[in-house]
Amino acid sequence: MKSTFLQRSLTVAALAAAAAPGLGEGLAQARTTAIFKSEQLEVARIVLLAGKEFPEHRVQGEITVQCIEGQLEFRASGVQQTMGPGDFIHLRRHEPHALRAITDTSLLLTMCLAA
Repeated sequence: MKSTFLQRSLTVAALAAAAAPGLGEGLAQARTTAIFKSEQLEVARIVLLAGKEFPEHRVQGEITVQCIEGQLEFRASGVQQTMGPGDFIHLRRHEPHALRAITDTSLLLTMCLAA
């Protein structure tokens, strides 16, 4: 059962990446945009240029972050890791996290808004 869930999660991640293709040469001029918003779910493409960061913060619901292109440092629960294209992270609600772009980066952010 656990492997089925993992496979399903990877399939969802792959579909999300296909829905948000890389911006390529247009990345430096791109802006963060909302893709979808409902009562319980928000999906956005986050554009973070090299050297820019989001300081540590928390959100009320669970989130997923998938790197579409570029590289960034992602810090959560005292652990820092480098993310690249295709890397995918899930965070529980209220989990403190921060990120900093190493290169121009775009991310697919999914937030559960229901508490």
